[in-house]
Amino acid sequence: MTTPVQDRVEAIDLTKAYNGHTALNKLNLRLKAGEIFCLLGQNGAGKTTTINIFLGFIEATAGKAIINGVDVKPGNSESKKHLAYIPEVVQLYGNLTGIENLDFFSRLVGFNYRQDKLEQLLLQAGLQQEAHSRKLVHYSKGMRQKVGIAIALAKNADVIFMDEPTSGLDPKATQEFTTIVKALGHKGKTILMATHDIFNAVNVGTHIGIMKNGTLVHTLKTADITANELQKLYLETI
Repeated sequence: MTTPVQDRVEAIDLTKAYNGHTALNKLNLRLKAGEIFCLLGQNGAGKTTTINIFLGFIEATAGKAIINGVDVKPGNSESKKHLAYIPEVVQLYGNLTGIENLDFFSRLVGFNYRQDKLEQLLLQAGLQQEAHSRKLVHYSKGMRQKVGIAIALAKNADVIFMDEPTSGLDPKATQEFTTIVKALGHKGKTILMATHDIFNAVNVGTHIGIMKNGTLVHTLKTADITANELQKLYLETI
């Protein structure tokens, strides 16, 4: 008898209300290894609220958020062992180099890597060799995002959450980021990404969800829709 594949990320009737306002309304979601799910929606649609609940930053009013079979609870670090987070602006130390930042944040989560391994992780994240020993104050946003990806790789997290990771990136940096994220999916990482970028969502995602007023209105496979069709559906939805 075949054992069913465990969902990496699961939301069960996940709900969040603030002072009578429902920011997230009975979200149901299941993501498996290798899936890249892009959440689209206007500001206030519930995308960041969803991610913040899974990260344990805020507590759901009702329902469940589960990562690798572990219930997410604020203050409970068990689920955090399985995840990494790349925000819109990756918070790093400008007076440290790329490799020093990676070393520092790796040690914070209990990993002590040799220099060659740190360099390998930065290269895997797409950061060119000559930038490894340059201070972060001289990095572009795209380069900072690559250090953030390297930190996620160093943690060896099964699940990676991203909140508007391509915001402010130029087309070349966006394409580089997309290539790296797709490679992570091919290696079995599960990614949940909140984004406004419809065309990048089609390029990078395996699945897309459109949210409105805290509700997941549409869920579809990117293989079944073109960017123009998605744009039309998105505009009709919001």
